[in-house]
Amino acid sequence: MSDPQSTPTNLPDMRSVVAKHWTLFLIEGILLVLLGIGAIIVPPIAGLAVTIFLGWLFLIGGIAGLALTFWARELPGFWWSLLSALLSLAAGVILIGWPAHGLFSLTIVLTAFFIMEGATSIMFALDHKRELSGRWGWMLAAGIVDLVIAVLIFAGLPGSAAWAVGLLVGINLVFGGSSLIGMALAAKPR
Repeated sequence: MSDPQSTPTNLPDMRSVVAKHWTLFLIEGILLVLLGIGAIIVPPIAGLAVTIFLGWLFLIGGIAGLALTFWARELPGFWWSLLSALLSLAAGVILIGWPAHGLFSLTIVLTAFFIMEGATSIMFALDHKRELSGRWGWMLAAGIVDLVIAVLIFAGLPGSAAWAVGLLVGINLVFGGSSLIGMALAAKPR
C-alpha cells in the first residue's frame, strides 16, 4: 500500500513542464487579458455570453440526466432524478431563450453572494482581531467592499443586471490572465 502523501517519482517536475511550455501559458494569459478587457469595455455582451453558456450547460446536463434516468429507471429515486433532469432542461431553455431574464437572475444571485461573502469576511476578520493576528484589517476592508458592491448592484437593479456580471467576469479574466503571464515569464528559460 502506498502513502497518499508521497508523490510518485515518475511524474515530471512542475517547474520543468511550465518552463518547457512557457509560451503556451503566455499566449493563454494574453488571450484571457484581452477577453477580460473586452468584457470590461462591453459588460452587457459578456454577461449575456455567460448566461447563454450556463444555459447550454444546464441544457446538456438535463439531456444527459434524462437519458441516464430512463436508462437506470429501476434504481431508487427515479422520480427525483426525473424532476431534477427536467428542471435542468427548463433552466437551460430559459437561459438560452431569454438570456436577459437569466442575466437578471444571475445578478440577484451575485448580489446575494457578495452579501454573504462580505458578512463572512467581516466576521472572519473580527475573529482574527480577537486572536491578535496581523493583517485582519485587510480582511475587514475586503468584507466591507463586498457589501458595498452588493449595495451598488442591488440599488441599480434592474439596470445593473446589464453590466454587473460582465464587468466582474472581465475583472476575473484580467487577473487570471495576468497571473498566467507572470507565471510564464518567470518560467521562461534564460
